[in-house]
Amino acid sequence: MQYVEKLRATVESLLFITNEPLMPSQIAELAEMEEDDVLDVLEWLQEDYSDDSKGIGVMKLGDGYIMAIKQDYLPYVEKLYRPQISTLSMAALETLAIIAYKQPVTRGEVELIRGVKADKIVQNLIAKELIEEKGRKDAPGRPILYGTTRKFLQYFNIESLDQLPVNEMLHLDPAEAESLVADELELLEMER
Repeated sequence: MQYVEKLRATVESLLFITNEPLMPSQIAELAEMEEDDVLDVLEWLQEDYSDDSKGIGVMKLGDGYIMAIKQDYLPYVEKLYRPQISTLSMAALETLAIIAYKQPVTRGEVELIRGVKADKIVQNLIAKELIEEKGRKDAPGRPILYGTTRKFLQYFNIESLDQLPVNEMLHLDPAEAESLVADELELLEMER
């Protein structure tokens, strides 16, 4: 096996076996390669797997990469495999939208926007690893700040938070904007 083919096969096998996106630096360390070489191989793999005749692709999620099923083939795979993360309620989607849109944000700020308690929903979103603690706010009581996770990006099959429908919301009041984001997240969830 030639050196270049071995590098490709090594990176491909790491992406195939992981269930979490791997950062190029992680791949470089695991594969004992230079990070620039990893980036070249990732670009090559993305191009190779972009062929419409292939049911899987190399996807970039946040700063990491993962091998995943292409959207067109998800319905077939879901017949065999049901994701462990159940569908999210509208209240959970609204809370998640607020956190995604305003992060880092405290639970109190989420409750102020929604107008109802959010402690159980926040705990469920943490349990599903869609949000996580991002630190503490420099305010009385030092409340916990929450933000979305890489699993959030993976769950909604988006590369970054920039793909959320933020630009459309610039002229909306905050309540309308949060509602729109919740609706968009619900559509993304249904597309899964």
